[in-house]
Amino acid sequence: MKNDDLRFMRLWDLYSPLLTATQKEITDLYFNFDLSLGEIAEQKGVSRQSVSDCLQKCRKQLEKYEEKLCFSKVLDELSLEYSAYMTETQRFIEANKDAYPPLETLQAKLDGVLQSFGEEKLKTEGGEIVGKAFREE
Repeated sequence: MKNDDLRFMRLWDLYSPLLTATQKEITDLYFNFDLSLGEIAEQKGVSRQSVSDCLQKCRKQLEKYEEKLCFSKVLDELSLEYSAYMTETQRFIEANKDAYPPLETLQAKLDGVLQSFGEEKLKTEGGEIVGKAFREE
């Protein structure tokens, strides 16, 4: 998948409720179900060109929503801030868990929070979180 497609999918996840039902269905079939323009056109009873036009219009529309609302930008900034806090907390726990055993309980609670919000810690190196994965809902 190209970077443009990944960006589109991120915007689609955030703003798809603002699309029409037809736009949402066509973009979903194209990106999430990996159907070709021809397959979508056949299924919807329209031309390939109209499917292509719809996808282009949706891209522009989603970009405009992001330009005005900035949800993706804010989420990226929050994610970086969150990762920095988690890294700092992980380092503190690692450095002090022998001197203060309740920190292990804190670590378990933090791991539970990560899992309940859809993130799972993959591995740490030197107290720094180096990878995360998101569970499908």
